[in-house]
Amino acid sequence: MSSTTRVTSIRPASSSRCGTASCWRPQTPALDQINWCISDGSAAERFAGDFTHSYGLDGVSEDVLHEVTRRTPGFHAWQDPHWLVHCQDAAAFVGEVGYAELAAHPEALDRLRTDMRLDGRHDESRLEHFLTGLGEGATAMLFRCTGCGVHLAYTDAS
Repeated sequence: MSSTTRVTSIRPASSSRCGTASCWRPQTPALDQINWCISDGSAAERFAGDFTHSYGLDGVSEDVLHEVTRRTPGFHAWQDPHWLVHCQDAAAFVGEVGYAELAAHPEALDRLRTDMRLDGRHDESRLEHFLTGLGEGATAMLFRCTGCGVHLAYTDAS
């Protein structure tokens, strides 16, 4: 399974039953090693918690909201991590990337530029300096739409 495949297709990393708090942690950082009790929702139920925030998931169905918050492991971010949405569905998290990796997805880079301009970054040289410095103190969180395949991103900095 690639890191951009929806959670519903995750295969269990282990067939052992959930007996301790450690069973719900991914055994490796790769998404194909996620323990079955995250993907089936039993870890979130047992520990009465979510794995990621619902911030950014506006406009998705309750089923998608539940899948992302309770059946998908979160990711580390300096600021509050949030999930991106496209085609009225949660996008798949690809990973944390720097400028070189982001530039390989020009649609994500162009949309990120637009979003940052809308957020008040109007000085083009400063904007480009920030973007080309991604990976050196600030990063981009890259997502892929599971419907149309377009890539999306947002920036994260300490």
